[in-house]
Amino acid sequence: MISIDDFRKIELRVATVKGAEPHPNADKLMVLQIDIGGEPRQICAGIRNHYSPEELIGKQIVVVANLETAKLRGLESQGMLLAASDEGRVIFLTPEKSVQAGAKVS
Repeated sequence: MISIDDFRKIELRVATVKGAEPHPNADKLMVLQIDIGGEPRQICAGIRNHYSPEELIGKQIVVVANLETAKLRGLESQGMLLAASDEGRVIFLTPEKSVQAGAKVS
């Protein structure tokens, strides 16, 4: 269990996918170019076997925006996409209606 104060440290934001391509060095990773309210970022997500790049362009996703940058198979990932999985499916979390990129999730 974590405290509410710990939870408040996690910054969840809505991002819009601007570009997507398969990671050149990883079979399961997709490299996404995202916009978090005028702030462009790159994230690597394990969704390559579930989505094509074309399906992702323009989609709104929920990301952990204040996660430390990590190198995944040689490429920087500046956040984490939130997704649910069951029975072999991976479904990314998205707002019910379109919102401004960068909107806080609480």
